[in-house]
Amino acid sequence: MSENIQRQEYLVNRVERETNNGHRGVVVWFTGLSGAGKSTIAAAVEQELTKRGLHTYSLDGDNIRFGLCQDLGFSANDRAENIRRIGEVAALMLDAGLIVLSAFISPARAHRDAVRKRLPEGCFIEVHVATSLEACEARDVKGLYAKARAGEIKGFTGIDDPYEAPENAELCIDTAGKTVDACVQEVIRLLETRNIIPFQLR
Repeated sequence: MSENIQRQEYLVNRVERETNNGHRGVVVWFTGLSGAGKSTIAAAVEQELTKRGLHTYSLDGDNIRFGLCQDLGFSANDRAENIRRIGEVAALMLDAGLIVLSAFISPARAHRDAVRKRLPEGCFIEVHVATSLEACEARDVKGLYAKARAGEIKGFTGIDDPYEAPENAELCIDTAGKTVDACVQEVIRLLETRNIIPFQLR
């Protein structure tokens, strides 16, 4: 890092931005295998929060690789850098007082823990979308499992690359046999009980 840079102190802080927004900022990190339902749940949670007039933004694994991380591949080092960059973007959005919905396979526990440590205490909520490999492969929404089984994709998480499940996720959701709305309500209830968003009568 250059010796010729220094941190700029802003005149408005996160608490003031949260006060203007009417809710606390938080990073909700959805992790799980490809096809588990991470992006689907995150998008539906954002839609529900937006209906309530809350301030959100979604960060999705595929979308990020079209821009911010288009120069990265899928080697161990590139995957680590991918999550590091996303963590930095999430930190900026958190400082803006937003509710950040982040949906990434993020298979390495250490990488997810690094993002947690990067953020203020209590501002990282890990949601493990714990749908089984069998269920994800049966869905194979993008046809990636078939390609991985055929050897067309190397290092595919769950097939020939490991997925390290969270040990202490704030929420664990198995989408098998559940509607999207039921999964969404689990996330919403967690945000309400942690006083991140206002309670709403149902």
